[in-house]
Amino acid sequence: MTDTTDATRTDGEGSSDDEPTDREAYADLGATTEAAMDIAETSMDRVHELVPQVTLADRLRAKAVHATGDPEFQHLVRFTGADEYEPVRAGARAVLDERPIVTDITMVKAGITGRGHDCEVRKAIGNGAELAAETGMTRTAAAVLELDREGVYDGAVAVVGNAPTAALALADCIEDGTRPAVVVATPVGFVKAADSRERLREVCDEYGVPAVTNVGRRGGSGLAAGLTNELVHVASDVREGEVSLETSERSSGEGTEPRDGEVDL
Repeated sequence: MTDTTDATRTDGEGSSDDEPTDREAYADLGATTEAAMDIAETSMDRVHELVPQVTLADRLRAKAVHATGDPEFQHLVRFTGADEYEPVRAGARAVLDERPIVTDITMVKAGITGRGHDCEVRKAIGNGAELAAETGMTRTAAAVLELDREGVYDGAVAVVGNAPTAALALADCIEDGTRPAVVVATPVGFVKAADSRERLREVCDEYGVPAVTNVGRRGGSGLAAGLTNELVHVASDVREGEVSLETSERSSGEGTEPRDGEVDL
């Protein structure tokens, strides 16, 4: 998992020794001291030299690069929706509406910032133990199905950062009628990870659920948490009047097709 102890502060404000107490004083998990803020801001300055900051979607591309330490990862991020802005808008609106943020495992939940929002953050794992025992399915898949039976995922920010089987279960739930506000899915690994994200993209596209995913084998909890935190940051900027979700920052009319240098793996 990517270390989020000194995570990113991207609002351009100066360093401070005072820990923010107001929900609108956004900072990613941990960066509250002067030294931590300096590291975080310097890190993002370097990322922004590598990732063009033209659109709201570019903010998530930059966060992906920051979370993975790999400039090429900006070309692996995929946005599912009417255009590439839709998942960002949907995620920010869900945060502003204080919809729950639901993660697959504890590690992802631990990486979600507690600042800049009043959303309940909960994890799926730990639910569905009886279903897992009865069926032999993975605990994360059973957990997702159990929470879905309770209606937890409808209107929620659904985050999968670790378990491909959780992503596959979430895809099944969407196919059966569940409608999260937005899906952030970056499960990692050599078995089912890329396939699970591809299935989620297909299902989300078919049923009109906005989603942020990536292609290839890589991903992970730190990436999922970082992308979700950037949705919180966008929502915080909307609340402060610094960003409008009603206007598109890209005038070229580009949609969800890969940019130059992007590849499908």
